[in-house]
Amino acid sequence: MSGIWQLQDAKNRFSEVVDKAIDEGPQTVTRRGEEAVVVIAAREFRDLVRPKTPLAEFFARSPLVKFAVELEKELQKELQRSRDVGRNLKF
Repeated sequence: MSGIWQLQDAKNRFSEVVDKAIDEGPQTVTRRGEEAVVVIAAREFRDLVRPKTPLAEFFARSPLVKFAVELEKELQKELQRSRDVGRNLKF
């Protein structure tokens, strides 16, 4: 259950706002009648900002991965040293 606090009340009862955010969920603080901020528990914040999958796994699942593999193969071909020993020229 989300609580709604006027800024002055939230400042005066900040400890209570924090306790309610931890125990009951996000607490909304208003300023001049408009929603200003939301106080949430740290664990909820971490869940919101933590990537759902590790970055390497995210890239591995990307539909673009097949293009990256093909590009890498092409680059490897380009970077290989030519086995051509050159031409014999008469001067």
